[in-house]
Amino acid sequence: MIIGIAINRFYRSNISITFDKNEMKKIIQNLLIAIVTLAAVALPASAQNRKSLKNNITMNTSAVSYKYIKANESNIFYREAGAHNAPAVLLLHGYPTSSHMFRNLIPILGMQYHVIAPDLPGFGYSDAPDRTAFTYTFDNLAKTMQLFIDQLGLKRFAVYVFDYGAPVGLRLAMNNPEKITGIISQNGNAYVEGLSTGWNPIQEYWEQPTQKNRDALREFTTLKTTKWQYEEGVEDQSKIAPETYTLDQHFLDRPGMADIQLDILRDYRTNVAMYPQFHAYFKAHQPKLLAVWGNKDPYFLPAGAEAYKRDLPNATVKFYNTGHFALETHVNEIGADILSFLATLPK
Repeated sequence: MIIGIAINRFYRSNISITFDKNEMKKIIQNLLIAIVTLAAVALPASAQNRKSLKNNITMNTSAVSYKYIKANESNIFYREAGAHNAPAVLLLHGYPTSSHMFRNLIPILGMQYHVIAPDLPGFGYSDAPDRTAFTYTFDNLAKTMQLFIDQLGLKRFAVYVFDYGAPVGLRLAMNNPEKITGIISQNGNAYVEGLSTGWNPIQEYWEQPTQKNRDALREFTTLKTTKWQYEEGVEDQSKIAPETYTLDQHFLDRPGMADIQLDILRDYRTNVAMYPQFHAYFKAHQPKLLAVWGNKDPYFLPAGAEAYKRDLPNATVKFYNTGHFALETHVNEIGADILSFLATLPK
């Protein structure tokens, strides 16, 4: 009908136009394309179109919300997506980033799962209390996350652990084995063989916590190192969004933040000391585990991913040709593998 009205108005106009054969052919082709397009819009949706529309609606319902909750006297920022009655997935970030690292993964998981991604104290948009008011240890970070999940009323959830998120998440798993439906470790180490030589100056600080050794690690909090962590091991560095290391560095450059991070870095030694306890938890409870690992990670070696199989023979280990921040370059592949894994977990 719309096409007919347009043609009728054209012929009723006083404009006189002459077309050659080729021009007329192009006009007819364009007119046919317009007719087909309008018909597709006007006609009732086919079953396939209705399914596509339903999928789009589902994607819209997984829009991310940005919230705060009080835990351990700190305001904890978190991102949330998906239906609250869906199986839950807790995403725990590492250094030097925040829940921002999950910005591309959350919409993928949020279509089927209730996804929650907090910023740890001292990171991202969560409070970063002064060192005199908050003890920056992994035990205390885990205590804060315990209060966080208690406040949210999370009864059962899978946990995704990355970098610093691994020792925090594994403490949660040890303390709440009945809550854990499964573990996804993305370059989240729990074995000595996973530590690269990049840890040597840090281990020296553990053994001799002098001011000289502490100051030698301050470069760890600079933009040069932050950007390097994102780019190292990545074949096509144009895939790294500049807002990643820029945002991370913004938070690292806040007053007093360097010393907070050096406190946390020193306390990482307690995680290595707890590795045997993590292994005992694995052996006793046999949680389902998926390791998704950037195989060019300068800090956590592929051997650390393979080592999970020693205590969890049924663990699935997958490698991707990328660096530490594997989600920046392989979010679609990792997202698909995580969805396949989550589908096997108890509800």
